[in-house]
Amino acid sequence: MIVAFSVTPLGVGEEVGEYVADAVRVVRDSGLPYRTDAMFTSVEGDWDEVMDVVKRAVAAVEARAPRVSVVMKADIRPGVTDGLTKKAETVQRYLTQGD
Repeated sequence: MIVAFSVTPLGVGEEVGEYVADAVRVVRDSGLPYRTDAMFTSVEGDWDEVMDVVKRAVAAVEARAPRVSVVMKADIRPGVTDGLTKKAETVQRYLTQGD
């Protein structure tokens, strides 16, 4: 599965990058494949692994912020591996066909 999630600390002011880095550090240290962009971090693995990483990432932010908002989207597709790369490659292939 792939889970795209965003953890936002609330009540800490306008600059939240330091807190978000705490969450991304948890994902990075998990060893699971992941990508971080301006809005979400996507992590790939089996259900239990991914949900554990998301939970720990939220806890890392929650440890320093009085309130936390979490947005998640999951793509559950048994038997598919390397979806983070393959999905992006498929879109890119269609883009280059149209150029």
